[in-house]
Amino acid sequence: MATLTYGKSPLDDPVREDYLVFGSPQLLEAEIKEVVATLRSGWIGTGPKVAAFERAFGEYVGTPQAVAVNSCTAALHLSMVAVDLQSGDEVIVPAMTFAATANAVIHAGGRPVLVDVDRETMCLDPDEVSRRITPRTRLIMPVHFAGRPCNMNAILSIAQLHGLMVIEDCAHAVETLYHGRHAGTLGDLGAFSFYVTKNVITGEGGMITTAKTDLAARIKTLALHGLDADAWKRFSDEGFKHYEVVEPGFKYNMMDTQAALGLHQLKRVEQNLIRRQEIWSRYDQAFADLPAYLPPPEESGTRHARHLYTLLLDLEQLKATRDQVALALHRQRIGTGVHYRALHLHKYYRQTFNYAPHDLPHAEWISERTLSLPLSPKLTDKDVDDVIFAVRRTLEYYAR
Repeated sequence: MATLTYGKSPLDDPVREDYLVFGSPQLLEAEIKEVVATLRSGWIGTGPKVAAFERAFGEYVGTPQAVAVNSCTAALHLSMVAVDLQSGDEVIVPAMTFAATANAVIHAGGRPVLVDVDRETMCLDPDEVSRRITPRTRLIMPVHFAGRPCNMNAILSIAQLHGLMVIEDCAHAVETLYHGRHAGTLGDLGAFSFYVTKNVITGEGGMITTAKTDLAARIKTLALHGLDADAWKRFSDEGFKHYEVVEPGFKYNMMDTQAALGLHQLKRVEQNLIRRQEIWSRYDQAFADLPAYLPPPEESGTRHARHLYTLLLDLEQLKATRDQVALALHRQRIGTGVHYRALHLHKYYRQTFNYAPHDLPHAEWISERTLSLPLSPKLTDKDVDDVIFAVRRTLEYYAR
């Protein structure tokens, strides 16, 4: 751990020479070689590696159908289009999530209904879901926040009671388990992210999982301009084939260069989870006596994917805001993230859907306090030491 000579304020002294980037991906030689081999093959668009990645991912999560696309946003959008979401249909969305969750509803023609979350787990509160259902509600979209599974038994019971579909936002949840089943296999469809900060990365990319063959087939068509099934093979070595446009689709397909990364990232996902758990445990031990709330432990029968380690700052015990704490860590060359500013606090959702700041109090409370710390398996023990040192020094300095 660094030994420092303090200036006017200890927070002005960097903990390290290089900047520790939040969410920096672990890229090893295996995927680098795979990408190079893909480039040399001359086949860099949608091809055999995408198909192999779909099969491998489907086997990993235990689903018969997996369709690779170019982002989780595309996965959410296609899922809603595929189930024929209609203009004005309401979709239950947690207020504590990234904008893409709600934006995809709007792009699919629906209306996002923002619902409050549990203050500890940050996941969708089933009681609030029940309270916000109307005759126009068509879908529930739970987000497995930070990799922690939602209370899916309760959510699925509500969905069954009201005849609603469930699309799981699994952007944080590749490794997440809920009573023996992977996230993304509990509802009607699941949408995963392979963005550069995620636990499995392809740079940009996503996956849709479902047990329903008809939905998977339609999603595959929609993902490539609405061309018929043979379109995915029309440039293969089987020879040229004409295609038919069967409905107006989108340009959402994944490339082989992306899948080349994903194939090897997926092979290491369980090994990397062990490293994330080690870092998580060190953080829990190091921060237990600080003015902050730690992430609650895993519930029995579940597995947390350990995507985000989020401290909730005890602002009543600090002489600083969350943003001031984040800036102090930045000055010490420790990168952090904010996951998230609740959706109902953003200008667009306030003005378009008439949300007021205090409408969803738990999401607002989290918004003011949440701070995510580096958790990549790429982190060395010294990196973790530096994070711990900087966080402890900062919160002790600002403590009342």
